[in-house]
Amino acid sequence: MLHSRGPLLTVDLTDRTTSDTDVTEQLKEFIGGRGVGTKLVHDRTPFDADPLGPENRLVFTTGPMQTSNMSFTGRMNATAVSPLTNGLLSSNAGGFMSRHFADTGYAAVEFTGASDDLVIVHVRDDDDVTFEAVPDLAGATVPETCSYIEDEHGLESEHVACIGPAGENQVRFASIMTTEERAFGRGGLGAVLGAKNVKAITFDGDSRPDIDVPAGQMEIHREAATDDHIMKEQGTVSVMDLANEMDGLPSYYFSEQSFEGVEGINGDAVAEKKYKKGTCSACAFACKLPTKDEARGVETEGPEFEVAMAFGSNSGVDDIVDVMKSNQLCDEYGLDAISTGNTIAAYLAANDEFGNEDLVWDLVEQIAHREDVGDTLAEGIGRVHDELGVENWSVKNLDFAAHEGRVLHGQALSYAVANRGADHMYAVFYSVEYPLVDEDKAMDPVGFDGKAERLVQRENLMALNDSGVVCKFSRDYMSPERYEMLFGEDFDTLLDVGSRVVTLERHFNNQRGLDRDDDRLPYEDELPGFEDALDAYYDARGWREDGVVPDGVVSRGGSLNA
Repeated sequence: MLHSRGPLLTVDLTDRTTSDTDVTEQLKEFIGGRGVGTKLVHDRTPFDADPLGPENRLVFTTGPMQTSNMSFTGRMNATAVSPLTNGLLSSNAGGFMSRHFADTGYAAVEFTGASDDLVIVHVRDDDDVTFEAVPDLAGATVPETCSYIEDEHGLESEHVACIGPAGENQVRFASIMTTEERAFGRGGLGAVLGAKNVKAITFDGDSRPDIDVPAGQMEIHREAATDDHIMKEQGTVSVMDLANEMDGLPSYYFSEQSFEGVEGINGDAVAEKKYKKGTCSACAFACKLPTKDEARGVETEGPEFEVAMAFGSNSGVDDIVDVMKSNQLCDEYGLDAISTGNTIAAYLAANDEFGNEDLVWDLVEQIAHREDVGDTLAEGIGRVHDELGVENWSVKNLDFAAHEGRVLHGQALSYAVANRGADHMYAVFYSVEYPLVDEDKAMDPVGFDGKAERLVQRENLMALNDSGVVCKFSRDYMSPERYEMLFGEDFDTLLDVGSRVVTLERHFNNQRGLDRDDDRLPYEDELPGFEDALDAYYDARGWREDGVVPDGVVSRGGSLNA
């Protein structure tokens, strides 16, 4: 089986020491990326670790595909215990850093402990790791931090993973930013880095491992380059009109399911502001959205559909430039734009202020700096909804993505059981219910017939992609045969890798007290058959009916036993 190569580099921030560990067996078993990150965190982090404490280990990983030239491979993974969900969580970022990470020759780099001083950690090959004290960067934005690193070290932002003020202030949904505008977004891993007093990490070297990726990769690359796909013009926001027509666009803090101002924030609105192509490393699909409005001095990348929902329809804002500005502020401060927008929408609902874009921008800044009411909102919806007097629109404290589970019932089940919480990318089940796939792969959005078993397969496939690492928007270009060609193993065996990743995540979270009681939805009473679907899902996974991995299935330091 194709897998990453290289050792694990451990960076102890307390002692400022480093060490290498042979992780060949973990790489063979879990390929790379999310799989190896999950295995390492599961085995090396105490089950009771404080997410913001020094014992939490933050692990960066790539996969074998980051040594290729194939489209859909400009991504990498970060894994740790989340300060938002309180469980093991992996986050996936695009951009251009993954190749520079691979150039270090390490398969994984983990950070443990905490620094006394605010530092930048520079990671190069040949055990060249240096710690640079940067007290003057305290409170610096992401662009300011990247400019400093380029001026002082000649490394552009594509070499950099950093945090903004939000991470330093341990906002529970702070992002780790790379290439300035790409984010390890969901789950608050920026707060983990902030708690370790790390402002930035740089990756550079010339020791990229020689991994023989099959030549068939270039057929996929050519198709990605030549296909006329709507995402190349509108990105993920291309689905907004369809969602609105299906009465499936969350609006006004989830109280409504369609938005009368949709034309002001939809795919056409974004396309009008797009001024050049945007992509990730080595990818010819180029589905990113560099946008700007010269009249108002706004320039950003995006917004994607989730952000256009959170800062647009869910906040009662119908001007795409207003949403672009919100997105730009989140990138600068190092905030997950989805959680920030949804949390602000909760505040707007509580204070009858929908559509007040000036208040929205003030709140973004207050959250990033934990000032005034921003200190409360920085805890996230799951922790502050009672204080605000609004409904808790989160699962495992992760707020909902844009694809409406009250309309797409399989996506609702996915939100409930996903180890990350209410995240749309954990299974990408919405794609088979809109549908965005071929008719023979589509499912009726209403009801749960056959969906628990299909959800297990989807989760396993997404975990495989995240271990590879292969972008999930490759769905129109990948097939079982192509997975087998790329990774050199039969498809069922590859899906089993994904299954073991999901089970390891669940087992770790079970040890932290998460079980069926956490697999709940605020609208599950509106979904006939939901409890039976939960039972069917656990049964398909081989878990107990309380959502717990049975004893003996997982052992620390070893393989899954069943």
